[in-house]
Amino acid sequence: MHRTIDGQSVPPYLDNGQYPNDVKDQNMILPNLLTTCAAAIPAVENVVNRAHLKVTDKVTHEGRIDGKALEEHQFAAHGLAWFATYLLSLQQMYNWAVKLEADGKFGELEQLILQISFGEYLWQIWGGIPMSQGEVVRLQDLGLSQSDQGALSVESVQTLTQDGNTQSVRSRLVDLMIEREGAATVGTTGLDEELEMIRDQFRRFADERVMPDAHEWHLKDELIPMEIINELSEMGVFGLTIPEEYGGLGMSKASMCVVSEELSRGYIGVGSLATRSEIAAELILAGGTEEQKQKWLPELSSGETLPTAVFTEPNTGSDLGALRTRAVKDGDDWSITGNKTWITHATRTNVMTLLARTDPDTSNYSGLSMFLAEKTPGTDEAPFPTAGMTGGEIEVLGYRGMKEYELAFDDFKVKGENLLGGVKGQGFKQLMQTFESARIQTAARAVGVAQNAMEIAFKYATDRKQFGKELLAFPRIRSKIAMMAVEIMITRQLTYHSAFEKDNDRRCDLEAGMAKLLGARVAWSAADNGLQIHGGNGFALEYPISRVLCDARILNIFEGAAEIQATVIARRLLETGRN
Repeated sequence: MHRTIDGQSVPPYLDNGQYPNDVKDQNMILPNLLTTCAAAIPAVENVVNRAHLKVTDKVTHEGRIDGKALEEHQFAAHGLAWFATYLLSLQQMYNWAVKLEADGKFGELEQLILQISFGEYLWQIWGGIPMSQGEVVRLQDLGLSQSDQGALSVESVQTLTQDGNTQSVRSRLVDLMIEREGAATVGTTGLDEELEMIRDQFRRFADERVMPDAHEWHLKDELIPMEIINELSEMGVFGLTIPEEYGGLGMSKASMCVVSEELSRGYIGVGSLATRSEIAAELILAGGTEEQKQKWLPELSSGETLPTAVFTEPNTGSDLGALRTRAVKDGDDWSITGNKTWITHATRTNVMTLLARTDPDTSNYSGLSMFLAEKTPGTDEAPFPTAGMTGGEIEVLGYRGMKEYELAFDDFKVKGENLLGGVKGQGFKQLMQTFESARIQTAARAVGVAQNAMEIAFKYATDRKQFGKELLAFPRIRSKIAMMAVEIMITRQLTYHSAFEKDNDRRCDLEAGMAKLLGARVAWSAADNGLQIHGGNGFALEYPISRVLCDARILNIFEGAAEIQATVIARRLLETGRN
């Protein structure tokens, strides 16, 4: 028997559940797609709510989170974070689709992206979500029974899982990608015209000024040339979100996302140059005195002053409460002694946002203070010319354009006026206020890296011939490319949602954390599959995909490793009862 889709008769499925090749031009869109997706969301909410209750029972005592229980049931808690992230992903994809439909922009390509995203993520919610390679979390791991899981057995979920993400559907998406080759994004993003104009500007910059040289910078392990930094300064990148009254452009976090995407698509090192200014500016805006704002923010905005973040110490990692670097009062000033590690862009910068312990009697977050520690920019011959400060480079796989360093401070002097906020003991609180923006920006960088991986893989699969035809003709290659495009859009929408929440002065640490968590996995998956498409050539250093793989790997570590990020998300969910 023939099936009917949107009133059109189409041939039946083959035994494997796929369409025959000769129907690729048939409509692959499920009837009433938006309505079906809307109907599936409550079923997911139901299951996630049940999971939330089960995990709450495991890790709370008398209404409070029990730290030991949380650690004991870490897999379940982290699983809750992932299931909640998938729920928010589907909600935001649906919201994106509704907006496009209202604007008359919900075309076939966008419909396919929505359909595949629901088809794939619903199946993963049902059968297991990959937290990492070798770690699949299932609803049963969170304490749900098969009866609980049956809440997903509704017609909408069954329709989307059965027919939403077939080989034929993925192949049709790739057909449309071929027709639109060269477009800035696969599918309409839903952003306004102004933000898309910003995208075009920075996409051209990345294409013309970054991409031609990025791979050579990586292979030679060179610092990004100062001329690139100066051009970014002239374009306003370092003051993008700093208020106009302090010399910045006063633009939205959403604009920051677009800029970070496109620059990171060119080279993650270039996309990350602004991260240091973003963190420093957030610290000063939220915790600085008015005098500190007037002095430092215009200099950061113009690029006259380049900052770096100096937080992490050897053997502490994400445990900032264990920091041992100490700051001792020296007259009106401070003397810093201790060691720091994994400090990005430490040589050429003018100021360090430096976290140190000002209360020696504490061993937790309470005794930490933040300093705006001035230094002299280094050169190749003298990388650390400032008295009381030495350092050495850490050689790394990727993320090379700014270099990583270990630093040692011995009676390093900081002016008294450069204690952030003028009050000691506020350092960790001040730093916490930057996490939302930093993780939103990191998620945007992940989108850019994933986009680059997809574009490189798509071009290679188009140009490379095997067995008498291009690689892109093979179904599994098509599937890889299609899923890259779909998951990039999912991460985009999560990231933009976080940015919009931030722009509207709403707390968004949960949403930002979810965007970063998923974005890092998506970037790594895109890079890994992109290399697989290259085969042996992908393993050769001369091919850019090898660099993108190395660059993508760091995204799951910095700004909160995936495990730390999942813990933070789980705690927020459990503390607030949110899902």
